[in-house]
Amino acid sequence: MNTKLKIGVLFGGRSAEHEVSLVSAASVINALDKSKYDIVPIGITKDGRWLSVVNAIQLLKEHAPIEQLPEHVLLPDPRKQSLVNISGAFPQNAQKIDVIFPVIHGTFGEDGTIQGLFELADIPYVGAGVLGSAVGMDKIIAKQLLENAGIPVAPGISFLYSQFPGHEKEYVARIERKLKYPCFVKPPNQGSSVGISKAHNKKELIAAIHLAGEYDRKILVEKAVNKPREIEISVMGNDEPIVSLPGEIVPSNEFYDYDAKYVDGKSSAHIPAKLPKPVIKKLQECALKAYSILDCSGMARVDFLVQRNGKIVLNEINTIPGFTSISMYPKLWEASGISYSELLDRLIGFAVERYAAKKKLKTVYTPKSDWYKE
Repeated sequence: MNTKLKIGVLFGGRSAEHEVSLVSAASVINALDKSKYDIVPIGITKDGRWLSVVNAIQLLKEHAPIEQLPEHVLLPDPRKQSLVNISGAFPQNAQKIDVIFPVIHGTFGEDGTIQGLFELADIPYVGAGVLGSAVGMDKIIAKQLLENAGIPVAPGISFLYSQFPGHEKEYVARIERKLKYPCFVKPPNQGSSVGISKAHNKKELIAAIHLAGEYDRKILVEKAVNKPREIEISVMGNDEPIVSLPGEIVPSNEFYDYDAKYVDGKSSAHIPAKLPKPVIKKLQECALKAYSILDCSGMARVDFLVQRNGKIVLNEINTIPGFTSISMYPKLWEASGISYSELLDRLIGFAVERYAAKKKLKTVYTPKSDWYKE
């Protein structure tokens, strides 16, 4: 009797972080214990087609023609809990999935949308739920919640990009008055620093806002912290999460942009970060508090900016952090005594644990009388 869990590893997607996702997924698949799990690769193309074949990662990496390959979909039907081939006239070859491990970074993967599909399909999944994913993804909403809870964040201004054209002078003047230069301009629902710019003057600010507007309907402008150390903390768990040791990123560019993260290979990481014990304790406590406030579960990486005087600023939280061979999330856990494969085991365990807890909740209410039939 086969007692292995069937793990659907989901990657790719309609996201600016599509390529990063492919590398993360390859690392996850390689590290999963094959004696415990049967792995079902599920790739999503940039135009949203679902593909489940053994070499799906390679096909997406090479942009190979896939028109003749079967197309799959996860049914939003709790009775099935299956991935189904929809290439023919009728759905066929249903493949039951025990747990979904999403490794889709950014839009349509980390923002609560696909988590809603998992909920409808009634399948356990790794990572935050719909709410935690959505608020964690939106830097503006997350910032407001964290600030209201007393967690230090960088001063910022947000607005709809559609309001900017025709009112550039007013917005620029407001930003210059409140934040001054340099400042960071961000599309709040992107990750991997896609669409983020550091503006040092008015010309750069305007160009940065237009660039961010290519990736999001909203714009977030934040005051730059002066020469900060970039510190990251990994968190995992459900109701009683734990934190890792901190790690420090030393970016190869002026800030930790996409190229510095993935392309030039010149950025370095110091694990564990050399920080005073009181600062480490404060970072860990703040990471746990943020994790709870934003209703996270399963996993997250919390990124901080630490100033020379020891003051901290929470920069952002990532509910589906990178899982590449150079990613900080697994490396921080390795430094904290948890291997990559054990980390994956724990994350899958947390998914099953949360699912079991939710199944105990009532979703149907029986009224005293059938009033609605009258």
